Amino acid sequence: MNATPSGAHAAGAAPAGGGESQLHRGLSQRHIMFIALGTAIGTGLFYGSAGGIQTAGPGVILAFLIAGSAVYLVMRALGEMTLREPVSGSFAAYASRYLGPFAGYVTGWTFVFELAVVIVADTAAITTYMAFWFPDVPGWAWVAATILVIGLVNLTHVGSFGETEFWLTLIKVGAIVAMIFGGLILMFTGASFTDGTPAGLNNLVDHGGFLPMGFGGVLLALTIVTFSFGGIETLGVAAGEAKNPEKVLPKAINAVPVRILLFYVLTMVVIMALMPWTAVDGKTSPFVQIFEGLGVPFAPHLLNFVVLTAAISAINACIYGAGRLLYAMAHDGQAPRAFTRVNRGGVPWLSIVVMLGVMVLGAILITVNPDAFVLVAGVASFAVVFTWAMIFLSHRAMQARVKEQGAAPSVYPMPLGALGTWLGLAFVATVVITMATVPESRQALLIGLVWVACLTAAWFLTGVRTSAAVHDRTGTLPVVRQHD
Repeated sequence: MNATPSGAHAAGAAPAGGGESQLHRGLSQRHIMFIALGTAIGTGLFYGSAGGIQTAGPGVILAFLIAGSAVYLVMRALGEMTLREPVSGSFAAYASRYLGPFAGYVTGWTFVFELAVVIVADTAAITTYMAFWFPDVPGWAWVAATILVIGLVNLTHVGSFGETEFWLTLIKVGAIVAMIFGGLILMFTGASFTDGTPAGLNNLVDHGGFLPMGFGGVLLALTIVTFSFGGIETLGVAAGEAKNPEKVLPKAINAVPVRILLFYVLTMVVIMALMPWTAVDGKTSPFVQIFEGLGVPFAPHLLNFVVLTAAISAINACIYGAGRLLYAMAHDGQAPRAFTRVNRGGVPWLSIVVMLGVMVLGAILITVNPDAFVLVAGVASFAVVFTWAMIFLSHRAMQARVKEQGAAPSVYPMPLGALGTWLGLAFVATVVITMATVPESRQALLIGLVWVACLTAAWFLTGVRTSAAVHDRTGTLPVVRQHD
């Protein structure tokens, strides 16, 4: 049984059909599945994981397991709401419907902020990767080339984005699978790292134990690895342009646990079995550093190409997600009306141009402060958990309204019911409390809180509160039709 909404379109969603002011449903099942894969594999894994390893040692594996479980709960909460009401605005539209226009406004803009910060982090990563091959070429040159390519992809038909993301993700997935098998072969053939340490699972416990920094190190690593999963919510945004969301989304979401176990947990096990975790220096991707240290011919160059592909893919997905969300928020009166304009390919071009501008700002920031990646990743982690918190709260409010109005039950319910929602909120609280108590992440938390304060001030001091009230749809639930 599938569920599709009938009647009026949901909050934040313009009809997804033809026309100069509407999005096009141009994403196939293949595109949606690979967008789900692509958003789960990015710079956070290939580059940012170095910070998690340095903080928790092999315990970062446990941090990825905990954060990955939270990701699954987030996606199931989002999936349940999406199948009741598939809209391009996704979680911002749901926050508006179930928590009120102000909640939708803050949620939407914070997610756009999250994606902008992730774009800056990935821009920093691109300059680092290219320096591996061309140390004398200035980073801004690579940023300019990336802007040109990403701009051309995103300013055409949405199918161009989906097809590009499909092939970029295929490269990432293939490389990770190959790296895992290659790492296992190296372990069983007696390969040794530069310092003479043999590869093997013993490296997970030989250098201070599995938890060399204690469980506190795992908690601190959570604030870092959470950044790795930032942007996976884009899958919900893509529902507004999916041809068969009620069929495609459950398949994509249900694959999340397998992806996390394979692409994060197993990858981290292999990485830290190949070399002592204490040897990770964070100057380049741990993947590149390890295979370079093992003396594998050409492997560092191949992996550097893969991690570069991952960064481009992440920027591609972030620009797509931000553009579609701003489009939906503009229809809800929560963003400037200009963001509703689309080109002939059904693409909201203005928001894409704005996010490309963010890349330029990111290039300037990286030039001024080459070590800004850690702070940027911390700010992104705050935006990620804030967005997740609003998804969980919206889901909880939806469940209450379903019960109150006697609406049709969900066809894709959250595992563990209300307990699953509360466990997700407990994870968010843990990350925020850890950020507040650890000096290294406190600055990022303060930046995030200042952002929310600025949004709140803008809500009351500008006309957005009035324009959002006109589009307030917090009344009855959308009608859900059951069909085969």
